[in-house]
Parts: sequence; structure tokens; C-alpha cells
Amino acid sequence: MSQSPTAECCPRFDPKPWDEVTLDLRGRRFVKERVSSFLHIPLNYGAVMKRTIGAIEAAGARPETMVVLTDENSLWGADVYVEAGKDVPGASMAAISGTFLSKVFEGPYRNLRTWIEEMKLFVQGRGKSLRKMFFYYTTCPTCAKKYGKNYVAILAEVGEERAR
Repeated sequence: MSQSPTAECCPRFDPKPWDEVTLDLRGRRFVKERVSSFLHIPLNYGAVMKRTIGAIEAAGARPETMVVLTDENSLWGADVYVEAGKDVPGASMAAISGTFLSKVFEGPYRNLRTWIEEMKLFVQGRGKSLRKMFFYYTTCPTCAKKYGKNYVAILAEVGEERAR
């Protein structure tokens, strides 16, 4: 990630391929890292991303489009999954596999609680059961400000249709 405000550290995000679609993540590899947080506010996200992306690039494992998924599983930390094209030596590798419904939201992070409720209704409206949610923060705060848009895609792992 670049420190220069004019350099592109995050590519511009196109929400269309991620909005209100079903995704199959089978066969995708991720480096799993842990970010420290205080009340879900990340404290070392940039440092973790810089280190992780550096390891992925050093291993020649950077995919064409790198997806970063966050599991906000604690007030004090989150598991971050950074996509890699192949296994990265010395890294904790993980697979996130399954069927996911994806929906894109735009706005400040303080709207996250509202977006989560909207996502639950979206899943329910598709007749699916919600298993787990991952958050795809598509740009860093600096690039979101530069682009004038702060997109967050929520991916909901879903189960079979529920009986009605």
C-alpha cells in the first residue's frame, strides 16, 4: 500500500459484479491473518495488509484481482482473509468455500449495523438461511476519500432454501 495520496494503492472498485449476485468461492485460497481492534475499529489493519501482501507478492502468488474478506468475529479483533493465487510459504492458508449472496453498500462505516440488517433481509428474501457474513472493504479510507465512494460488499454464506 502506498503512502502517497496521489498514488493508487487500491484499484477503483466496480460494484456491479458484486451487487445482488450469487458467488461460488470454491477453489479460492486465502492467507489468514488476525487484526487487532477496539470495538470493531481496526488498530493495525494497514500493517497487517502491507506484511501479508508483501508475502503474497514475494511468493509470486498475487492473483489478478485480490479479494480481502474480513470476519468481524470479536470486538477486539477480526480474521482477515487475503486472496492468494497459490500457497504462500510460512503463511497460514485457509479456504473459504461455499455459496454466498453478495450485496454492495456505499457510505460511511458507521452504517455497518444498518447494512447488516439489510443483508439479513436480502438473504431471507431469497429464501435462504444465513450461516456467516464476511465483509469486503473494497478500498482503504484514503482511496475511498480520493474516489468519493466507500463501497463495502457483504458476502453472506447461505444454506439451502428454508421450508415455507
